[in-house]
Amino acid sequence: MSVRALMTAFLCAALAGSLGMAAQAQANDDPNLIFKKSTVWKMLTPDDKLAVYGMDDPAVEGVACHYTAPEKGGVAGMFGVAEEVSDISLACRQVGPIKFKQKFEQGEVMFRERRSLIWKRMQIVRGCDVKRNVLVYLVYSDKLIDGSPKNSTSTVPIMPWGPEPAPKCAEWVKS
Repeated sequence: MSVRALMTAFLCAALAGSLGMAAQAQANDDPNLIFKKSTVWKMLTPDDKLAVYGMDDPAVEGVACHYTAPEKGGVAGMFGVAEEVSDISLACRQVGPIKFKQKFEQGEVMFRERRSLIWKRMQIVRGCDVKRNVLVYLVYSDKLIDGSPKNSTSTVPIMPWGPEPAPKCAEWVKS
């Protein structure tokens, strides 16, 4: 196979991967970008950045999460083929009365996003600390071949909001 054919195949795969990532993000109620901050300046290509995103828990009304994820600049970042690092931070808070929309499993995926063309993805999962009536959120990244120990955890104590008593998350966890 010629070099030109290999380059063409690579660019087609990159484009297909980018389109697939966009479609997946839309399917998961795309988080909204709050802001980006440059961390490494690049002269002719995009800078490396930290991007802060906000999103609502799709199964639990009244909980909002914010996460910060690094975004690679340079040529690979410009074309969307850079493998992003696993350093992602997470904070979730009660922002209104909590109402469970559906039952969920411990460790159920709340949000998933690709962090490289095919190898790595970031996931935010949800659980319930039944004893303390606290929602627990965990963000981590995984790779097809190697995992990553880098993670961040956030908890949301379920508190009353107004005159209604606080719901019990234990009643919404699938057995």
